[in-house]
Amino acid sequence: MKAASIHSWDVSPTEARAIQERLRERVIRVDDLLPVKYVAGVDVGFEDNGSITRAAVVVLSYPGLAGVDQAIARQPTRFPYVPGLLSFREAPAVLAALNKISTQPDLLLCDGQGIAHPRRLGIAAHLGVLCDVPAIGVAKSRLIGHHAEVPDVRGAWVPLIDKDEVIGAVLRTRVHVKPLYISVGHRISLETAVDYVMSCTTRYRLPETTRQADRLASRR
Repeated sequence: MKAASIHSWDVSPTEARAIQERLRERVIRVDDLLPVKYVAGVDVGFEDNGSITRAAVVVLSYPGLAGVDQAIARQPTRFPYVPGLLSFREAPAVLAALNKISTQPDLLLCDGQGIAHPRRLGIAAHLGVLCDVPAIGVAKSRLIGHHAEVPDVRGAWVPLIDKDEVIGAVLRTRVHVKPLYISVGHRISLETAVDYVMSCTTRYRLPETTRQADRLASRR
C-alpha cells in the first residue's frame, strides 16, 4: 500500500500542527468504500526505551476474520512524544509496515483516534488521507469531548461531542466492560464505522483487527 508524499516527517511540533490543520480538510466523513473483503488492524509499540518504533499491520478476511497477511516494521523513533501529534511519531513506521503487506485491505482499523482529535486529524484520519483508504479510529481512551453514560448493552453507543460537533461514538462492545472511542478516519460515516467495529468484535473488548495487531506490535 503506497502513501502519497504530501508532507515531510522531519518537522517541528509547530509545523506538524499546521500540517494537521491543512490535511483535516481532506478527510471524507461519508461512506466512500467498496465492498469490504479484507480488514486491517494497525497498532504501534516501542522497543529499547522508546528509541525504536515497532509498527504492526494484520490483515484479516471479512467477515470471517481469518488471518491473511501481516507485517512488522521497525524504525528509529524520530519525533518526540507530544499529545495530539502521535501520528508524527508513529505513522512513518506504520506506512513502512503497510508497504510490506501483499494483500490490499479495504478498510483500516487503527489503534488511535480519527477525527476525535483537537485538530480533527488523529492517526486514523492521517493514514486514511495519505493512503486514500477508508479508515476508522478505534481508541481505548478519550482524547477530547464529552458524552453521556453508555448503556451497559453490547452494541450500545452514545455520541462523543466537542464544541457542539459529533466527533465520534462511545461504543460498548461488551457488557460490564469499558467502552471504546470510535471515530471516522477517512471515507466512512460514523454509523458505518460503528457497524464495522462491532462486526469485527467477537468475545473480547477490542475488535479482532486491533487485538491481533496489538499482540504483534507488543511481541518480543
